[in-house]
Amino acid sequence: MNVQKDFEVSQPPSDTVSDIAFSPVADYMAISSWDNNTRIYEVQQSGQTVPKAVITHDGPALCCSWSKDGNKCFSGGVDKIGKVIDIQTGQTVQVAAHDEPIKCGKFVDGTGGMQNIVATGSWDKTLKYWDLRSPNPVHTLNLPERCYTMDVLFPLMVVGTAEKRINVYNLQNPTVPFKQIQSPLKWQTRVVSCFSQGNGFAVGSIEGRVGIQYIEDKDQSLNFSFKCHRNNSDVYAINAISFHPVYGTFSTAGSDGSFNFWDKDSKQRLKNFPNLRTPITATSFNKNGSIFAYALGYDWSKGYENNNPSLKTQVFLHATKDEDVKPKAKKR
Repeated sequence: MNVQKDFEVSQPPSDTVSDIAFSPVADYMAISSWDNNTRIYEVQQSGQTVPKAVITHDGPALCCSWSKDGNKCFSGGVDKIGKVIDIQTGQTVQVAAHDEPIKCGKFVDGTGGMQNIVATGSWDKTLKYWDLRSPNPVHTLNLPERCYTMDVLFPLMVVGTAEKRINVYNLQNPTVPFKQIQSPLKWQTRVVSCFSQGNGFAVGSIEGRVGIQYIEDKDQSLNFSFKCHRNNSDVYAINAISFHPVYGTFSTAGSDGSFNFWDKDSKQRLKNFPNLRTPITATSFNKNGSIFAYALGYDWSKGYENNNPSLKTQVFLHATKDEDVKPKAKKR
């Protein structure tokens, strides 16, 4: 399976990985999984991983996110609750609750009144902001549909829901959508990811297509969409999009088991990593973009009848090379 000779994470989850998040300040990585746990690992200089802590749910864990100072990690799940672990003390507390599963949760960590705030999106069609010091939500907002995906790069927050609806928020005015748009793609939204410059986002769908969307009206002429993760007549879902924190290039990964690095500004693919025969379900870059983590496991894109119970979940750490992730010089 490990055609790239990447480092394999030891003691990985026992079921499909739903989300991966790196600490913004240290070499710690959180992995949430359908096995009801979000695990935290320390990534050593050697590439080896050491399990450090676990947040346990009464159902699949669907999302994880770190606070800006790296001291806290959030986990949300099908049990309809969100929990935060304090990395120093190892203590876990419940900080969020919804009427349906929490699909997405992100630390907002902004300025003003948006410090120590976690935003959660649920299948109950609401978005809630939680102050970690209070048991009740600071704000509850109605979404047009069930929340499927969400990303935050303060002050930008993008929430993708069912029916291809996308709400864009300016977190300096967090209770009113800055924009409400339809996805530029024809089919169901699987993932949204904020540009590392914070001026737009990428959206990926189940039909192997990615849309690049800018926020400001003056930049709308720069929007475009492209096909990827297709093989002749076979079309694969885009399961994950991650932006490089330094270079602003990005990765796509899909049900075909391959991942690619792209440069949106020059509209070209920088590097293709071929088919691993098992879907990639989640990806993330570490704080400086030197490590790219990706998880292999069944993503249910072909239904339960194609699930192979003997297929094990694996997580790999890929050491990025500058020539693979650095933007290409613009053609004159």
